[in-house]
Amino acid sequence: MSRDIDKKPIFRDLAADDPDPETTEIESLCMNCGENGITRLLLTKIPFYKDVVLMSFDCEKCGFQNNEIQSGGKVAETGVKIVLKISTQRDLNRQVVKSDYTSVEIPEVEFEIPAQSQKGEITTVEGIIDRSINGLKQDQPQRREENPEAAEKIEQFISKLKDLKEMKMPFSMIFVDISGNMFIENPNAPHRDTGVTVTYFNRTKEQDHSLGIYEHTEIEESGGDEPGILKPLREGEHTLEDLQGEVLQFPTNCPDCNCPCQTNMKLTKIPHFKEVIIMATNCESCGHRTNEVKSGSAIEPKGVRIEVTISSPKDLTRDLLKSETCSLILPELDVDVGPAALGGRFTTVEGILVAMKEQLAERGAMFGDSVTPETSEKLSAFLARLDCVLNCKESATLVLDDPAGNSYIQNLTDDCGEDHGLKITYYERSFEQNEELGLNDMKTENYEQD
Repeated sequence: MSRDIDKKPIFRDLAADDPDPETTEIESLCMNCGENGITRLLLTKIPFYKDVVLMSFDCEKCGFQNNEIQSGGKVAETGVKIVLKISTQRDLNRQVVKSDYTSVEIPEVEFEIPAQSQKGEITTVEGIIDRSINGLKQDQPQRREENPEAAEKIEQFISKLKDLKEMKMPFSMIFVDISGNMFIENPNAPHRDTGVTVTYFNRTKEQDHSLGIYEHTEIEESGGDEPGILKPLREGEHTLEDLQGEVLQFPTNCPDCNCPCQTNMKLTKIPHFKEVIIMATNCESCGHRTNEVKSGSAIEPKGVRIEVTISSPKDLTRDLLKSETCSLILPELDVDVGPAALGGRFTTVEGILVAMKEQLAERGAMFGDSVTPETSEKLSAFLARLDCVLNCKESATLVLDDPAGNSYIQNLTDDCGEDHGLKITYYERSFEQNEELGLNDMKTENYEQD
């Protein structure tokens, strides 16, 4: 029996018929009355987002209640900045997942909620405004007695926030999260979200420190071969190039349920392209299988845009390498898949389309039951059209846009001759693309050689 329990995923999907939702109860101090209350913890997953820890506190003595959400996964490699344009009531209903490290700014009224001033939560755009209004109202009776002038100014500002809530004017919200653990619902899914601009940025050293992230050189030397501390190769040790053909194994956690498992890694070469590192993970607890591809070489001098026409079964058999910096676009279906959605993969054109379809079909829309009928209909229509493309009943163009230049689609002609169904364009990266790749701060001039 204990063996079956051990094999259960740590982070599980919410289900109404789950007899054992694995809720943990902890006795904790009530910050309102000072008595002891109960905190309930639930480890679960948000579709298309990540693992989260839901916390609910309830005090029987005074009736105080509080809910929080914290990320249950690792800190993202980069921070994220999301600019949301709000012009309709529908935008106010967008679901928002924000962490402790998310700052919120409304430029039109010069209002800002600093990072770490509020706990992480699942809310809506309207909910953020409501919480701000309630927070400003909290001490107003006391202010009116002690400082009437300040109370009047705050009352005027509350009126401005109420005007935003009633959509008397369009406005924007700017979310900045150094942990990268925030998300805004796309009501047009799976189509592109035209009201949102997402920018990823590299954290500063101070921001890393606030997240508890330190470089190995900043950690005090312990004197031994402590695991996790990077060290230079000793004489006789192998480099990555020496490992051609060998399969390496290392312990990791399942990306789906977070249980311990093994990842296999192998360095291989793709003909007419370059070396890549293929990693495969198989979880015995939940049965999840995944494969990921990372480039085995440096970032290319130029970005690459690859366009392949899909009109016959032969086009679906092309080998395809999608790096973790590559976006996928299907112009005819009005779909733009960001680089983080499917990660790095070595598959076929058919394989990448099937992966896209399965992820949407199996997980459903964001936030499950709260999805609107309109969004559900759009998703069903998109999946039907994607089936037509996979069955070659409808032609389409698959576009791979990789600013790092590490993506590839197989040329079907011999000796890499002209392939009329394939168009490859190399382009100069923009400043913003170089910034996301961390190239703007990389200095290689005037380095002294030892």
